[in-house]
Parts: sequence; C-alpha cells; structure tokens
Amino acid sequence: MLKQRFEALDIFRGATVAFMILVNNPGSWDHIYPPLEHAPWFGCTPTDLVFPFFLFAVGNAMAFVFSRPDMDNTVFLKKVFRRSLLIFGIGLFLNWFPFVKWDQGQLVFKYWVSHTDPSTGIRILGVLQRIALCYLFASLIIHFLKTKGAIWLGLFLLFGYWGLCLLFGNPADPYSLQGYFGLAVDKSILGIAHMYKGEGVPFDPEGLMSTLPAIVQVIFGYLVSSYILKKGRTYEMLANLFVLGCLLLLAGYIWDMVFPLSKKIWTSSFVVFSSGMATLVLSVLIYIIEFRQWRGGWFRFFGAFGKNPLFVFALSGLIPRLLGLFRWETTISPVNKTGYTSPLPWFYEHICMPLSPNLRLGSLIYALITLAFYWVFAYWLDKRKIYIKV
Repeated sequence: MLKQRFEALDIFRGATVAFMILVNNPGSWDHIYPPLEHAPWFGCTPTDLVFPFFLFAVGNAMAFVFSRPDMDNTVFLKKVFRRSLLIFGIGLFLNWFPFVKWDQGQLVFKYWVSHTDPSTGIRILGVLQRIALCYLFASLIIHFLKTKGAIWLGLFLLFGYWGLCLLFGNPADPYSLQGYFGLAVDKSILGIAHMYKGEGVPFDPEGLMSTLPAIVQVIFGYLVSSYILKKGRTYEMLANLFVLGCLLLLAGYIWDMVFPLSKKIWTSSFVVFSSGMATLVLSVLIYIIEFRQWRGGWFRFFGAFGKNPLFVFALSGLIPRLLGLFRWETTISPVNKTGYTSPLPWFYEHICMPLSPNLRLGSLIYALITLAFYWVFAYWLDKRKIYIKV
C-alpha cells in the first residue's frame, strides 16, 4: 500500500531548521530578544524548543522508512550505522573546521589537544553529533523492539534518567550545573579538553548522559508519525493528535514540579513537554495544510528548508567559520574590541546596526538577513531538484 505524503511534515521540519538558523546567528549575542534566548538553566523559551523539535522531526521521517516490515537486518544495520557515522563525522568536522585559527596575529593549527593549554582542544559532541546518536539508538530500538517495545523502553529511559540524576547527583541540588551527575561522566570519558565551555566551566549541553532521554524525543516523533500514516487524513487522527499533545504538555508541567524543565541537561520532563508542544504544532500544520489547503509564500519558504534540512544547517555552520579566517584592522568599537574585524561582524556593525537605535532590532535584522541568504540557497537546490541526503 502506498504511503500518503503529508507535506505538513516537511513544513514542520523546514520551519524547525529555519528557526535553528535564526537563533544561532544573531548580530550580537549581547543583544537578543528574550524569546530568541535560551533559558538560563531551568524553564523553556521558544528557542529551547528548536532542537527537540528537530529530533522529533527525525523520528517523523523514520516512520516512512520503517514502515517496511520486510527490511533485511543486514541492509538496515548498514544503512543506519553509515548515516549515523556520517552525521556524527560532519558535526566533528565542523567543530574542527577550518583547522586553523588566529592567535597573536598569525594563523596557527587547531590541535586535537592544545600544545600550550591541555584543558582546551576540539569539542567532540554537538548538535549534529547528538542527532546522530539519537537517530542510531532510536532506529535500533524501533527496528528490533517494534512499537510496543519502543514505548516501554522509552518510558524506562525517561524514568531511569530521573533516577540516575537523583542517585548519583549531588543530593543537595542534583539538577544544578555542579550537582548534575552527567558532568563527571563527560569529564572522565570525553576529557575536559573536548568539552563545551560556554557556561564558564567544562560542561557539555549535548553530553553523553543527557543523550539518553533525548533518544526518546526521536521515538516520540516516530510514534506520532506512525499514527498519522496509519489513520490517514481523517478528523479522528487530527483530534487524537491534538488531545495527545495537550496530555503530553500537561504531563510535562506536572513532572516539572519534581524534575524541572531544563534543556541544558535535557530532563525527562523537558522531553515530554517539548514533544507535546511539537505534537500540537504538527496537528495545527496538518489542519492548515492537509485539511484547509492553506498554502502561500510561507509554505514555499519553509518547504525549501525542509527538502535539504541537515545539509543547509551544516552549511550555516561552515560558512561563518570560513569567513572568520578573513580579517583586517579596524577601529576598536563595542562590537570589534580587538582591533580586527571580518566580513560578518563588519556587515552587522556597518549595515545592520545603523538601521535602528534599538540594538536588539539590529541584531535581529542581521539574523533575518542571514536566514534569507540560506533560504535562497535552499530554494535554488529545490528548484533544481537537488536533494542532498545525509
């Protein structure tokens, strides 16, 4: 039986990628509107929903592939491991790229571990790496345990992760930065040199332990999409999807009372809450696109991103790193405090900032222009039917 094509799933995925690019490319990290910032530690902003939405979308796509019950195990394993390694490798490549950096006026090689400071080096994990790990383990779980087994194991991972946080974390504050048990695990396995240090200390928000509940995000996406494909375009499917989203949101809020929402350590309550929100958004998109047939410029805009999501996202990380190699002397300013600038900071300071006395607005304008640039590229690929499978 032919699988129905739900274009709402493509738009959901495309909108998620577009928002990922938008929030990752402000003109200045010091001037961002609150909804475009991550929550400090606990809580959830619209920006915090972007990454879990993408993992949810990964699960959505898996439902189309895994609907073939006769898939040979050897073929399946080869495909899944190959794709996982490729995505992980691209993420690691982006962390290392462009392999050189400016240091005291000259370009020096970026070593795996710095020769001058053993506490710094190339970060191993990241967004694409988490996508790769979650895709790999969710695929194995769904393929070998089937739907019922995936549900039970997903629940075990969510409650098990909660138990690990309580059992091995600091009893006084197990969900804090210093009290979180996963911090010690990442330090011992990854090494401080290969961890993210954006929190001021070695801490990886895409760490190994917090990947466990993130796997369930993909499973949620698979289960929702499987249900959509099973029921087809019916109001029963739409109503049940909406109710499910509301129930997951409620469950996430209730769980938040004892296991706070936190993207930083990807708490189980955060998984349930964000999956509920993703289910609600998807149900609205299905109603608008599949039932009401409301399609316009917004549909084509997000649709272009949805056709090459991982490639466009990776490109949005590669280009800024590459342009950062080109720099020249400039007058020291609040933006360029080092006496040097490069193409993107120059564009923000001289083109976007002057457009408004509101620095947040100038920063947002820069992000929107950046988004438009990558959309033109995504649209060009789509028009020529070039779809780069990662």
